[in-house]
Amino acid sequence: MPKFDATLGYRPETLAVRAGQERSQFGEHAEALYLTSSFVFQSAAQAAKRFSGEEEGNVYARFSNPTVTMFEERLAALEGAEDCVATASGMSAIMAAVLAHLKQGDHIVASNSLFGATVQLFSNILSRTGITTTFVSHTDPAAWEAAIRPETKLFFLETPSNPLTEIADIRALAAIAHAKGILVAVDNCFCTPILQKPLELGADLVIHSATKYIDGQGRVLGGAVCGPKKLTEEVFKYLRTAGPTLSAFNAWVLLKGLETLKLRVEAQAANAARLAVWLEAHPKVARVFYPGLPSHPQHELARAQQKNGGGIVSFEVKGGREQAWTVVDHCQLLSITANLGDTKTTITHPASTTHGRISPEARAAAGINEGLLRIAVGLEAVEDLQADLERGFSLI
Repeated sequence: MPKFDATLGYRPETLAVRAGQERSQFGEHAEALYLTSSFVFQSAAQAAKRFSGEEEGNVYARFSNPTVTMFEERLAALEGAEDCVATASGMSAIMAAVLAHLKQGDHIVASNSLFGATVQLFSNILSRTGITTTFVSHTDPAAWEAAIRPETKLFFLETPSNPLTEIADIRALAAIAHAKGILVAVDNCFCTPILQKPLELGADLVIHSATKYIDGQGRVLGGAVCGPKKLTEEVFKYLRTAGPTLSAFNAWVLLKGLETLKLRVEAQAANAARLAVWLEAHPKVARVFYPGLPSHPQHELARAQQKNGGGIVSFEVKGGREQAWTVVDHCQLLSITANLGDTKTTITHPASTTHGRISPEARAAAGINEGLLRIAVGLEAVEDLQADLERGFSLI
């Protein structure tokens, strides 16, 4: 059977199940798992051609493996990207994208509403290499434009943001950046290509923590950078040498996750919308952050660039940390963990977990207070999630 052709206009459901698959001579129906560290050549001449890139083919699993390639091609097809480079985790994908395109003395403009580890990466690790970052308002394109310097090479954002689900205007930021020759990278972890296509909105690179919705069942780590070949080639060069490699086994698991991505993401978003409405009416809740609610400050923008509000709901418990922790500690169904995108609903207190390592000033600038909780809604019955949260609410 010939290799699946993802260019024939198939819909996302079909791409998620079929794209990228290439069968071996054995004709396996499921994707093969190639557990090998290296590949054997037919001759010294072929080995030389493979190493030089003159001949296509697998060489060494640090940078080439058939199972990983199938995952890369499937995710690229879903994102509408020319190419994809898979990495060991979402954070390594960000690191690879940045170091592939920036050097000492370059400058990044980034949202002040990023995931805590991303803030740490930009502020405390990349800064050691001489790459500096200016953090600006997630939702104010004028602030991004004002922060541009002659040495600015990258705009970096995630939308919706973690954990407040703020929406950045990708089209507006891309227009500002491209007028100055600046690349735009968008972390699409919260939406996945099922709900949002950043490349279609003007982004140059799309970054994923495949650990989240793409796996969808909390099993493995993975990351990816998607975009045009001329940009991903530089990411591949970094990966080939530095080695933040996605394992073949993890790629195989992620391939299986992609098969059900659309079904899961749409069902989780429907559950999240119902839970958000319930939380907004709850007397113990001060505020709900969910793009699908008309009360969300960027509700109309979310409607324009996302298919729905997604599966993440954050809310402020009236009081503060003590009251928020009471809600968390009395959950018997919701999993107390910082991971998200799982079929099992999770709950976390961002100020002391995902954003606990950044400064109080940075948390305040990002709008993360001590009463804030983030729920990544899974596939359980919404009524059961409500009852579980009510155990804690009833005690405050």
